[in-house]
Amino acid sequence: MTPGNPVLPGKDPATSDNLERHGPEATTRTPEWLRSLPGPVRRYPLVVLTCVVLAATGVLLLTGLEQQARLGASAYAAVVGLLRAISMVRSLHGGRWGIDVLALMAVASTVWVGEYLASLVVILMLSGGEALESFAQGRAVRELRSLLDRAPRSAHRESDGTALEDISVAAVVPGDILVVRPSELVPVDGELLSAAASMDESSLTGESLPVDHTAGDLLLSGSVNGESALRMRATAAAADSQYSRIIALVKDASSSRAPVVRLADRYAVPFTVLAIAMAATAWWLSGDPVRFAQVLVVATPCPLLIAAPVAFLAGTSQAAHRGIIIKNTGTLEQLAKARTAVFDKTGTLTTGRPVLDKIETVGQDAPDADSILQLAASAEQYSSHVLASSVIRAAAASGLPLLPVTQAKEHATQGVEAVCDGTMVVVGKAGLVRSSSSGFREPVLESGQLAIYVAINGTYAGALIMRDPLRAEAQQTLARLRRLGLGNTMLLTGDAAGTAAHIAREAGITSVQADCLPEDKVRTVATVSARPVMMVGDGVNDAPVLAAADVGIAMGAKGATAASESADVVIMLDDLSKVALAVAIGKRTVNVALVSIWTGIGLSVGLMAVAMTGFIPAVTGALLQELVDLATILNGLRALRSPRTEPGPEGRGA
Repeated sequence: MTPGNPVLPGKDPATSDNLERHGPEATTRTPEWLRSLPGPVRRYPLVVLTCVVLAATGVLLLTGLEQQARLGASAYAAVVGLLRAISMVRSLHGGRWGIDVLALMAVASTVWVGEYLASLVVILMLSGGEALESFAQGRAVRELRSLLDRAPRSAHRESDGTALEDISVAAVVPGDILVVRPSELVPVDGELLSAAASMDESSLTGESLPVDHTAGDLLLSGSVNGESALRMRATAAAADSQYSRIIALVKDASSSRAPVVRLADRYAVPFTVLAIAMAATAWWLSGDPVRFAQVLVVATPCPLLIAAPVAFLAGTSQAAHRGIIIKNTGTLEQLAKARTAVFDKTGTLTTGRPVLDKIETVGQDAPDADSILQLAASAEQYSSHVLASSVIRAAAASGLPLLPVTQAKEHATQGVEAVCDGTMVVVGKAGLVRSSSSGFREPVLESGQLAIYVAINGTYAGALIMRDPLRAEAQQTLARLRRLGLGNTMLLTGDAAGTAAHIAREAGITSVQADCLPEDKVRTVATVSARPVMMVGDGVNDAPVLAAADVGIAMGAKGATAASESADVVIMLDDLSKVALAVAIGKRTVNVALVSIWTGIGLSVGLMAVAMTGFIPAVTGALLQELVDLATILNGLRALRSPRTEPGPEGRGA
């Protein structure tokens, strides 16, 4: 039985590929009589047919027709063996080694020595094992599949004033005004135009409580509207919206193969050689060819090829259920082995919503505090930095309208230059403002504060003193990561050294590097010796270092598209504790997979050793081996269970 891509629940394994590639019309290729059969018969015809043949053989034996029973069972086994041989050749041609060699030899040897009942049981156990594996994989990807089933398909677009037209979600373009009725899915990402809305975002973030939004907030596609209809302006096409990105990640995760799974595949070759050697030795020592068949039947279903894929699918499913999208199952193994955790500061360790403490001006001749704030906020409209929105919110809170901007240029991670209502304004870090103005001086900052510097018409005007508080769950997350084996922690940030050191002390981080450009972060991560390295960030400027780390984790709840696309893991809920949970899920998944692999190998070798003595009849051996399969598959499904949780700062599980 050679595991392939997972069979998604609710889909016929024989037609799932056609349905995905060609659409519903592909079902017409399936004969009507086959589609009319009950679901279990249609999905697992070999199991049902083998049961029928086994029952008929039993009836013939009870009526004294032993010769007919032997011929019928042997002929059926030969036909199934021929079909298996064709499948084996195709697998080998595709570069995949399975256990079909052992299966064929077991069926052929039992028929050859006259153990035709054993041959039927072997076929039943093989087909039953495949059905069980398909069921287990279907359960493991249930949460992932539910995302695909809930994808938005239509939208209500305003046209000619207030008239609504129903269109396909693929026809929505940025700028369209859409109406979302109560309990409907938000079709694409967009800006809320209504005064307020309450949304269910559980399918995106794992957060079960409704999320309240006000006019101007970003609504994510795939979230469910509350009890009142709302108006929104589309800001992205369907293909570029949040839900489509999640679906793409889910498809990649469900079809990927972890290194430990590929390692299990490689075990099939030595396992097959060992089984044949033990069977041949038993035959040579006893002189009885029946021993050869008895050993092979207990080696036929290879649990190590079943349990590992099931465990890793279960792990990605469990993570998705908790708001953690893992793009590739191989990432689970990297998470399990990670030794170093590197963090960005703003929006990752901190809330990413700094508040204005005060405004420092340089003297009596300088513009007043309100003018500095108004000009800075007007320029920050054209900055993608997370601090820009905080400056704009501070101006709005002070009742200061934004000025018209006729020219703007952003310096990545450094700041922005803009002409605001005829005034040249430079806003950003000390280095940019110092080089663009005269009279620059740095204010004295208290621990935990940061400064945004402002120059007006080439002269230094003052600084906005901000404070970005540490996330409530940050200390607990760092403590849990240390318990999970990530004892080496590091903070990489573009902020000043004093602010970075303060945040690191509060969070419990051992190493700090401040004033970093994106390329500095990449170089630092590359030189870390304790690997694998896990990097956690959320901003656009984090994308390069997330791609450079062994495992990149993006805090994607706020829609940092560039960071999310570069990362291996995307946290859909704005909760840092999910980082520790992702590591815990990775460790548990790998542990479950390895336990299943080695338990299956150990039990199979033990049964083969006993079978060499002739103590286990062929029929009994086939039944015992299926129990080994069942045990390893059920053990693999343990990865569906959450790791042990610890209470969060507000009573949430970590």
